[in-house]
Order: sequence, then C-alpha cells, then structure tokens
Amino acid sequence: MFKLSAGATRAIELLEGAGYEAYAVGGAIRDAIMGNTVQDFDITTSATPEEMRFVFKDERTIETGIKHGTITLAYKGENVEITTYRVDGEYTDNRHPESVQFTRKLSGDLERRDFTMNAIAYNPNGNIVDLFDGRSDISNGIIRAIGEPKVRFTEDALRILRAIRFSSCLGFKIEEKTRKAMLECAPLLSNISRERIATELNKFLCGKNVKNAILENYEILGYILPEIAQMHGFDQRNSWHIYDILEHTAVVVDNVRPLPHMRLMAFLHDIGKVHTFTVDENGIGHFYGHNGASEARAREFFNEYKYDNFTKERVCAIIKVHDTHIEADKAYIKKRMNRMGKEAFLELLELQRADNLAQNPQKVNIPHFDIVLNMANEIISEGECFSLKHLAINGGDLISNGFVAGKKIGEILDFLLEEVIEGRAENDKNTLLKIAKSKYGE
Repeated sequence: MFKLSAGATRAIELLEGAGYEAYAVGGAIRDAIMGNTVQDFDITTSATPEEMRFVFKDERTIETGIKHGTITLAYKGENVEITTYRVDGEYTDNRHPESVQFTRKLSGDLERRDFTMNAIAYNPNGNIVDLFDGRSDISNGIIRAIGEPKVRFTEDALRILRAIRFSSCLGFKIEEKTRKAMLECAPLLSNISRERIATELNKFLCGKNVKNAILENYEILGYILPEIAQMHGFDQRNSWHIYDILEHTAVVVDNVRPLPHMRLMAFLHDIGKVHTFTVDENGIGHFYGHNGASEARAREFFNEYKYDNFTKERVCAIIKVHDTHIEADKAYIKKRMNRMGKEAFLELLELQRADNLAQNPQKVNIPHFDIVLNMANEIISEGECFSLKHLAINGGDLISNGFVAGKKIGEILDFLLEEVIEGRAENDKNTLLKIAKSKYGE
C-alpha cells in the first residue's frame, strides 16, 4: 500500500526473521493512508523486551523505555521506536497507567489506543489490521474514540486535547458520542501537566482548520483559558464588529501565519475584552483599556503554562500595542522598528492586518496595511537607517573626536539617529560628526 522507512523496514525484517509479529502502527499509518508525508514510524511487536534485545543484538539500539517495553533502533540516521504489544493497567492519575502488561496479541495492543484512526497496523507484506474500522473513519473525516469514549478520556484526559488538535490539523469532525464524553471529562484536564497542555494547544492553533476548531471546541478550550468560553456569544455592540468576540478571535487566528507565537498572539490579543466591556449612553459597546488587560492576562497564562521567555515577551509586547495606529510614513515606521525591532514590528503589522480582516467589511482597510508593509520592506531592503546599529557613527567615533565618555554619548547618538530618520541629515560619518560638534561641541 505504501513504503515504510528504511529503519522501520529493517526492524520488521529482523523481528519477523526471528519468528515474531511486527507492524507499523499509529499516526504514521493514518498519515500514510491520507497520502501525507510520514516522518517517523513506530513499530509494535509480539517480541518481549528481552527477546528484542536478542533480535537487535548486532544493531545499535537505545533502551530509553525498556521497562514499558520500548527499544529504539538507530539505523542509518533514523530512530525507530519498537514496543512490545501491551495492555495498560489501571489509570489513577487520568494520564498514566499504573502498570503495563505485555501480551502476544496485537488486538490487545490496538484496543488500548485512543482513536480508531490511530489503531491501524500495517505490515510490508500487505497485511492491514483494522479492528475498529479506522480506514472508514479516515475516509469520512471522523474522530472516534475506541470502545467506550468516557473510559478512554478518563484513562488519559490529554486525549481530549489530542482530539481537538486532530480536528484542527486534519479538518476532521469529532463523532457525537466522543464529543459528549470529552465535555463530560473536560474537568479532568486539571490533572494534566501545564507543559503538555501547552504543547497540544500550540499544535491545535497551528492547524489548517483552526477557525472552525476554535468555534466548535470553545467549551473545552475554556478549561484551559476561561475567557475563551466567556467570549462565545459576547455581542460587541459596536459597528466595527460583525462577530462576537470568539468568532472575531477565530478569524484573526486563521489569518496569521501558522507559527506558534503568531497564533498565540492572535488567540490572546482580545482576551481582556470580557473584563473591560462598557456600554455608553447610546448603547454602543466599548473596551477601553483592553490592550493592557489582554497583555496582563496573556502574561498570567504564559506563566501558568510555563511558556518560554521569547514567546511570552514577544506576544505580550505586541498585544499591548496591537490597537495602535501605524502611520503610512517612513519616518514613523523607522521609529517603530527602532523601538520594537524589525521582526516584532512586522509581526505587529501582520496581527493588525488580520484583526482588520475580522471586522465589519465596511470598515476594512487592507490597502493601508499593504502600503505600510511595502514601506517597511523597502526600508529593510534598501538598508535605510532606523537603529543605532545602522548609524554611520558610533560612540567610539565621538570619543576619538574629543567627546567625553558617559551618558552624554548615548544622548548624542539618539539625537543623530533622530536627525537621520527624519531626513534632516544624511547617514554619513563626517556629516554626523559635524552636526554633533555643532550642537554638543565642548
């Protein structure tokens, strides 16, 4: 049906040659059936860990998960995980089984998995084991839990987030009984580590079907961030908006690049609106101070879910100013890029453009953002000066020409940069030195 990787093929050949069963299984088979590129294959086998040790005695292996029955085969630059068929013991923490029991039956191993589409086993001999009709669910774009859904999610609550992640990344619909069980078990997410939740959320937000996935799964997302559920049906009562806050947010997310920090920026940019809503005497809704409230709430979220400093600081810095009007003026753009950094400024512009696209079509002004972007790109491509590192003169030049080292040097350089940005002086060392001597000569 499809070709396995060299490492996966080697693992299966060795195991079968020794008289054991071996299959490629899991997400790789799902992706291969869908015609997607597969990076990593996992192998499941009837061989026990000790038997695998013997089978692979002449190969390079890593025994990172041997107590759970997993050996990693390192073959031609590829790492292939090979795991003994197993049946999980009781789950007491809604995440990990207390024990695992090895079995010789493939069926027992497949029954413990999460969704039908992830429980298909494939062998290069052409054997496909599909006990739960996963291929049909893949064909119909359905996410369905194996067996009793509530049992699957009680065992491991992270599967709830895996389901909505698959709905976002694959564009599949969650089967109704499965969805009902997810909602019933959603409070169990409080038992899952914050880091694992953040990892799933990042993948969810970068999915191709993220807009619909947000709108369909806002109740579950509300267990991660309560404001998301509160945003659903929240009428903004303002002519600038045709969507409630949730749908507006979903459209913004869908219109920025699928990079985790960009999608998080869009996801959180209006998170403070539910806390800042007021209505004036004319019945018009306002969200005064929502930039700062959103930035503060985003920072709390990043701290709770243990995000890295780059993501936290970049996203929060841009959310704080995301409603600031950007003038289509080169000097203004240069000052912004100097203050924020080139990359952050371009990301702010991207967020604002997406934000505008999610408003009332009669208020949309995309040409403005395109003009600003063209100006910014021209400044960058032409190497125009917008920061001290681009200035043709530095502190050493000033000191060597008689200026005294100290805070004054920084003041002079800032003044010279302002002169260049405003077009009042050329970015030329001699010219700038003359200006400096004329204004600050000692």
